[in-house]
Amino acid sequence: MGPMRGEPDIPETQRHAAPARTLVALSGGVDSATVAGLLAEAGESLVGVFMRNGVSGAAARRSCCALSDARDARAVADRLGMPFYVHDMERPFAKLMREFAEDYAAGLTPNPCVVCNNELKFGELMTLADDLGCERVATGHYARAGDGALRRGVDRAKDQSYLLHGLSVSQLARARFPLGALTKPEVREHARRLRLGVAEKPDSADICFVPGGDYRTVVETQLGSRGTPGSVVDASGCEVGTHDGVANFTVGQRRGLGIALGEKAFVTDIDPVAGVVRLGARLALGRMSCEIGPMNWLAPPPSDGRVLMQLRHHHEPEPARVEVLPGGDGTLRVSFDAPSEAVCPGQYAVLYVGERVLGGGRIRRQAQLAPGALTAGS
Repeated sequence: MGPMRGEPDIPETQRHAAPARTLVALSGGVDSATVAGLLAEAGESLVGVFMRNGVSGAAARRSCCALSDARDARAVADRLGMPFYVHDMERPFAKLMREFAEDYAAGLTPNPCVVCNNELKFGELMTLADDLGCERVATGHYARAGDGALRRGVDRAKDQSYLLHGLSVSQLARARFPLGALTKPEVREHARRLRLGVAEKPDSADICFVPGGDYRTVVETQLGSRGTPGSVVDASGCEVGTHDGVANFTVGQRRGLGIALGEKAFVTDIDPVAGVVRLGARLALGRMSCEIGPMNWLAPPPSDGRVLMQLRHHHEPEPARVEVLPGGDGTLRVSFDAPSEAVCPGQYAVLYVGERVLGGGRIRRQAQLAPGALTAGS
């Protein structure tokens, strides 16, 4: 069979040599399976590891870490003739879920996938890699790593570089992303060619412990409530309804408010202590600046501070300028060229220059409103 279009991101020097052992994080899905298949085809020494998160019940049956996924991961390892381990991560996952719930109760909107990458996939698994004599950890992320840099994956629709911005420089040096140069159709094509049983398996679109996207249930299970109950107020401060917990809301939310104002209304602010949720017109979401931190840097910012700022995983980056604030804690002020509607406390702001990730930090509460934001109509 001739070469296929779309070459995997495997350095040429490692295709014919006998490279050091690599730990492959096998989730039971097509992406990680294809990573294992491509590396095995290149003659690499591999160890497959499935992360067991300890989630049970209906959530486990619908998540990406279900028992059926473990079986699929083992089948891939057997097909490729590689050692396979199930690594118990119930405790770190429990900590991650607790912090996720506490963030929502604090009026923030967390992204647990960033935390999982930082602390589990490239934290816990790298420690395990040391124990197993593996120099590298390979995953099915759509991103590119090389020469000390993290860059977007070629498939922009699948790009996951945003979710990987929190890796340390040392973690990045040991990380491998063989799918970074491939598109999703090419990945499935490789999986079919390698005769992997998961080639047609559907992708998992949910957070692994929040199947179906009902994060409120997770918050209530973890904390026994949905945060502080209180009032829903309009832009002028008049009460227009009540709620049973601030965790029911996120900044920028429009659907599922349970309140009709006669016009489109969005959550513009959340006071987690008083339990006050403020609604306003879309224009009221506009922010000219915000603060982010603590920062994780993978590369220094340009001298003029000009960057593209991505504020959510699936968000079109916005031109902005960044500056380090005095105080010594590395907090950045981000000033947008035009009012941004995507500033959401608790999410991560990730800096890019072209395709390269410079680093990122968490969005703090401080944000400068766009002129007239509180009074302008929709």
